[in-house]
Parts: sequence; structure tokens; C-alpha cells
Amino acid sequence: MSPRAVLVGLPGTGKTTTGRRLAAKLTVPFADSDALVEARAGRSVQDVFATDGEAAFRDLEAEVIGVALAGFDGVLALGGGAVLTESTRAALAASGVPVVLLRSSLRTLRRRVGDGHGRPLLAGNAATRLSALAAAREPLYRQVATHVVTTDRRSSSRVAIEIASLLGYEIKRGTVPS
Repeated sequence: MSPRAVLVGLPGTGKTTTGRRLAAKLTVPFADSDALVEARAGRSVQDVFATDGEAAFRDLEAEVIGVALAGFDGVLALGGGAVLTESTRAALAASGVPVVLLRSSLRTLRRRVGDGHGRPLLAGNAATRLSALAAAREPLYRQVATHVVTTDRRSSSRVAIEIASLLGYEIKRGTVPS
């Protein structure tokens, strides 16, 4: 048992929203790696970052992703920086699970994340940080992705239907399979 799909991408690309929609359309559970980290740590991602630092967060994130890849039968959305960890990239490759890179223009991302409140790596100037994150992470996203889907000016439902189609599922707009 492993996930039906893993969603990756920058903050604001719609991984969580689209992942929930996709899971509903496929009638499977949804999980977000940040929520898995919070459940494991017993505290918020922001608190783990602030108290323990990014390295400790990434270690915990890699651990929960590895567990999910081995035993979660649903749609899994990864935190935007999960691909920074070599063990996570290796686990994704070894799992054989389809990895869908969600992409959006920086303009769209800036609009979606606003001031970056609640996102530790966007603290300060979210627009500048997004540009830097995009430059650093794009090659890693491309390395792990089996599919790339653009989310600009598209509803999460339309994106979920496109992903389902890429994965071989036939889902009509506005319907949920029985």
C-alpha cells in the first residue's frame, strides 16, 4: 500500500487544496506532510522551526514522509521544502508513486501567500523569498516529478481532474466516483 499520488511544489501552488479535492474525487484519504509533522511532534511547524531549527524540522519531515510512502493509501501533499532532503528525494524515487509538480507563476504565488504569515521560510519579504525558493527548488522538483501541472487561473477542482486523468482515472467535472 502506498499513496496514489504525491503533490510537490512551492508554497501557494495549491498542494493542500488540490490534494484534498483529488483525494475526494478518488475517494481515498488525504494527508499533508506538515500536518503529519505536527501530529508526530505534538506542536506546530512554526514552533518546530523556531525551537529546534530547520534541520530538525527537515529530519522529522523526512521521517513522516518515509512512513507515509510505505503505508498511506491516498493522496499525499508535501511541504514545499521537503524535496531539499536527499533521503526524501530517494524515498520518492524508490516508492514508484506518481509525483505531481504543481507550478504557478511568481505573480500568482505572491497573490496566494500574501505576506507569508504562518510560513516560516517566507517571513520578512514573502515576494523576495518566493523568488529565491523558486530558483533553488525548481531543479529538485523537476528531479522527482513524473508529471507537471500548472495551477495559474485554474480552480483546484479543475487541477484535480487533470491530475486524475494523468494518473489514468476517468472523472467528470463535478462528480465523485462511486
